[in-house]
Amino acid sequence: MRAVAAPEGGRSALTPVYAAVRVRLGLVAALFLVAALGWVWSVHAMQGMDAGPWSGLGSLGWFLGTWVVMMAAMMLPSVAPTIALYARLTKTASPVSPWLFAGGYLLAWAAAGLLAYGIGAMARLVLGDALSWDRAGRTIAGVTLAAAAVYELTPLKDVCLGHCRTPLGALLGSWRDGSLGAVRMGVRNGAWCVGCCWALMASLFALGVMSVTWMALVAGLVAVEKLLPWRAVVTWATAGLLLLIGLLLLLAPEALPGLTTPSGMTM
Repeated sequence: MRAVAAPEGGRSALTPVYAAVRVRLGLVAALFLVAALGWVWSVHAMQGMDAGPWSGLGSLGWFLGTWVVMMAAMMLPSVAPTIALYARLTKTASPVSPWLFAGGYLLAWAAAGLLAYGIGAMARLVLGDALSWDRAGRTIAGVTLAAAAVYELTPLKDVCLGHCRTPLGALLGSWRDGSLGAVRMGVRNGAWCVGCCWALMASLFALGVMSVTWMALVAGLVAVEKLLPWRAVVTWATAGLLLLIGLLLLLAPEALPGLTTPSGMTM
């Protein structure tokens, strides 16, 4: 394993990540290509399926397959620098190792998707039509966005985001060799990412999990939080945006561009 110096003094904590991207530009490009293919597939597969807030999730198999492709499309661009850093640390290891790391990362998000599906199925079983838009659905959606905004400012979010933004220490502190080690490290990194982004994903469900528009917004927020250097500014801006969307959902949903209502009309 090749050691990479940690950031010192006033240097940005993202410096090792940026350096790894320059060294492993081909790998990063390949990951972006996989993400682009995921977007193309998602746009095609979800065409006409956006039913607005709390869209139906379909069968478990269909949802899980769609969810994994969605996560690849949404998350691989933001995690690509971390995978590049891992590849730089494992310069003499198998070229397959970074892809095993990426597979482990997506495995963590698959587990999160299973949990989300279970919660959704249980909610529909217990609450039934209470989740419909013209009953409690609109209120729950707005409150979900507001709760996501609050989570952005919590210590737990800060800790998880710190691991996502400064992966060098996390990688070196939990190093595992071999193919299985690559998968385990990917799962561990994915778990930190789930801890960082679960509230944003809950917002996606509240706005319409089958909406490509809201997918793009959440993916953009994730990338901005992880990759831009102005951490505090980005955090507060994200919280403010989520709160604004939540208030619009509660007070004036017709003012939200891209929001599909249960009538099938897109604002």
